[in-house]
Amino acid sequence: MIKIKSLYLRVVLTFLAIVVVSVSVAFPLATVFFRNLITTEFQADMLAIGRQLVTLSEDIQPKNLDSFVAGSNRLNDNYILTLFYENGEPATPISLDKKGIPLIKASEVDYVLHGSIYKSLDYGMPKDPFNRIKVGLPLQVEGKTFALFIHPNFSEVARHQVQTAVITVLLIVLIVGSLLILIASRYLVNPLKKLTLATERLARGNFNVHVSVKQKDELGQLAQSFNHMAGELKQLEQMRQDFVSNVSHEIQSPLTSIRGFSKALRGSEIGEAERGRYLEIIERESERLSRLSENLLKLASLESEHHPFQPTTYDLDEQLRRIVVFYEPQWSSKQLELDLELPRVKVTADADQLSQVWMNLLGNAIKFTPVRGTIHIQLEPLHDRIRIRIQDSGMGIAASDQERIFERFYKVDASRHRETDGSGLGLAIVRKIVELHHGTIELQSEIDIGTLFIVTIPILIYPIKK
Repeated sequence: MIKIKSLYLRVVLTFLAIVVVSVSVAFPLATVFFRNLITTEFQADMLAIGRQLVTLSEDIQPKNLDSFVAGSNRLNDNYILTLFYENGEPATPISLDKKGIPLIKASEVDYVLHGSIYKSLDYGMPKDPFNRIKVGLPLQVEGKTFALFIHPNFSEVARHQVQTAVITVLLIVLIVGSLLILIASRYLVNPLKKLTLATERLARGNFNVHVSVKQKDELGQLAQSFNHMAGELKQLEQMRQDFVSNVSHEIQSPLTSIRGFSKALRGSEIGEAERGRYLEIIERESERLSRLSENLLKLASLESEHHPFQPTTYDLDEQLRRIVVFYEPQWSSKQLELDLELPRVKVTADADQLSQVWMNLLGNAIKFTPVRGTIHIQLEPLHDRIRIRIQDSGMGIAASDQERIFERFYKVDASRHRETDGSGLGLAIVRKIVELHHGTIELQSEIDIGTLFIVTIPILIYPIKK
């Protein structure tokens, strides 16, 4: 069995099969319809001719009626007239069909001789209507009753020519339709070929692909969806490359420091004080690597579908107070003033995850607020949500940086990076945790005035169904 793998060939063969089946079904139906229409018109025409002959014969009362009918036959080639005497005997020759059977039956002649008009269509459609259709009319001449029958005069040659013409027309329709189907199928399949080639290029890692399709139909929508998908994949690939580059950079910096100071420690000429300082730097850089790996694992876990989410009901105000106490050595050393507005509020959420949010935001506020600055923490209960504001009087964030502050590894400026040794993952983790709690986080900041983070979360939080 031959398998057809080409969509173009399938479409062509399908359309051709439809055309062939349609023509095969339509031809007999059309034949029956037009045959009924033509035979009905023929019968009406024959009845009109018959009535004229009957009227004429009854008016002139010809002495030799059979000669009159024979002369009428010679004057009209389209119909054949047959006359029967009152005893049923034919006055003129009776036409025979292909099998030699008379076209006019004795019962039909007897029916007309009794004064009735015979119409073959009143007794069903004949199998061969062009030969079997006929009408019969009673005729009164010199007190005698005759039967006059009329039927079409179709020769076999004429019938064959008609059938040949019909078949020729159908073949022309089939050929022209097939050619149009070939053209239309190519028009339909070409966009799919473009999509196939673009998909192969995309699979090989080339994300700079674009399918140009002018159609506005389903194929056009498919091409637009593909182009959108390619753009998204290109963006994801760029993000992956940036992620790898950023991770490599973040890891390389502390490793370089560790390697350099480790080599320096091998030298015997360095003093104990300098040796202690080198060891302190190595320890600090090791902790930095540890925090980086921990944050990477945390972010990967939060973005996965299997991160544990364990909501409990607890006092949110008490959690914020504990975090403030945890950072007491840092804000005390900088002589910062902390202003707290923490009314008692209970919330149902994952306490560990939200604790990381407050620690990150408060830790950043302490880092970037100058000595003797102020930090304001406000807990505002709403109808069904809770709003937490953490505002500092630090250096602020430029408007150009605010849109990207929640991106992975993004750092506002080099000076801040050197001072804080951050990895740029904290705020990305914060945003992800807030989103998992069906909340939002907003940023408002002005240079040399301060920064305000606004976190809004529902009072009742349940796990997200993924």
